[in-house]
Amino acid sequence: METNCESTAVAGNPRLLLRLEGLALFTGATAGFSLTELPWWLYAILFLAPDASFAAYGAGPRVGAVVYNALHSTIGPVALAGIGTLLGAPLVLGMAAIWAAHIGFDRMLGYGLKYASGFSDTHLGRIGRARAGA
Repeated sequence: METNCESTAVAGNPRLLLRLEGLALFTGATAGFSLTELPWWLYAILFLAPDASFAAYGAGPRVGAVVYNALHSTIGPVALAGIGTLLGAPLVLGMAAIWAAHIGFDRMLGYGLKYASGFSDTHLGRIGRARAGA
């Protein structure tokens, strides 16, 4: 079943709030990373790691969307932060913060969770050249 992105994408003030929420997540998670006292080169190297999920689109848009969404949902970094807290492991906490910062950065730029209809179809609207009104 194909989903029409335009009819399911958030718009108007709620879209703006979600993008501002992304900014808040990005800045808060980056500040949280600084508290771990881990080296900033680690942040720089791992910041784009969740984007390796793009490779799953080689198996088709449905699989690509599932893998992309799994790595671009806040569930993973929150669970990882919980594990890091329980273990008292700054490295794990830092990795969770970097992951969350990446997700916040993407949301701030308007990159939302993907629909199975294609990479450009997100819950925040169409992205790229296929964007509505572009």
